[in-house]
Amino acid sequence: MRAVVLREFDTPLTLSEIEKPTAGPGQVLVKVEASGVNPLDTKIRAGKAPHARRTLPAVLGIDVAGVVEEVGTGVDDFAPGDEVYGMTGGVGDLQGSLAEYQAADARLLAHRSATLTAREAAALPLVAITAWEGLVDRARVQPGQKVLIHGGAGGIGHVAVQIARARGAQVFATASSSGLEAVERFGATPIDYTTTPVDEYVAEHTGGEGFDVIFDTVGGAVLDASFAAVRTYTGHVLSALGWGTHSIAPLSFRAATYSGVFTLLPLLTGNRREHHGEILREAAKLTDAGTLRPLIDPRRFTFADVAEAHTAVEGGTAQGKIVIDVG
Repeated sequence: MRAVVLREFDTPLTLSEIEKPTAGPGQVLVKVEASGVNPLDTKIRAGKAPHARRTLPAVLGIDVAGVVEEVGTGVDDFAPGDEVYGMTGGVGDLQGSLAEYQAADARLLAHRSATLTAREAAALPLVAITAWEGLVDRARVQPGQKVLIHGGAGGIGHVAVQIARARGAQVFATASSSGLEAVERFGATPIDYTTTPVDEYVAEHTGGEGFDVIFDTVGGAVLDASFAAVRTYTGHVLSALGWGTHSIAPLSFRAATYSGVFTLLPLLTGNRREHHGEILREAAKLTDAGTLRPLIDPRRFTFADVAEAHTAVEGGTAQGKIVIDVG
């Protein structure tokens, strides 16, 4: 089969012929239709993502949408012809989705919503799982809570806005001026972080009390700002990029709590993989209900354009999630 292969870090990806996999025990063989591109993919290619534990040579591509071609022993939830999606590889020693076929752990997959195209489905897994693990698993967002999403126009952010709203929260989201319209379109109150200081938007939107839940999808100084904007006693800060060195004094002085989200852990360890499938089944229900929709960059990319797609993600020129058409 054809696949896009990384042979050495920080070198171009190459279109190659490699052996087609088969479905082992507990696996399904997916005929890949689309592969979502995440910033993590570009970091792995550049050799700047040691936490992804990627072994070489490697087929990248974390998110997949496709059709089940065969099922391995012990798999009862899927059958040939099923349309599925998932966050199934591209890290550790797992083959990614930039290939015509992928043998994936069935626990990581879910049936995709009939309301989604393959391209739309391939845009969702990593961002939807990350948002769900933060907002639902860690913070347990409730109706009426005030939730602030940092980076609300970004990949994780725009999905987090929609999930928080589906949970009944009053949602606010920071963005630059170019992202404010998207934030508002997805149902959040937009905050221009480039012109509005933290204390000002805390005062305006919470009466100075702070937000019940803050989800940082940016990292760095934005996480520090989150510690200063959370509600006293009951507030909860989440971050998908809490890897730097931070002072937790502002958080401690508010007697608030913090949770980190590391979505790759089940892929890297094999533990709790079934929960990824559970989350994606819930995400499919939200898409069926019309409350969750991914923002897709309108440009079309194929295997021949993967380098261009990575450049667009790295350069920040993508207008939504970039997806590679496969097959």
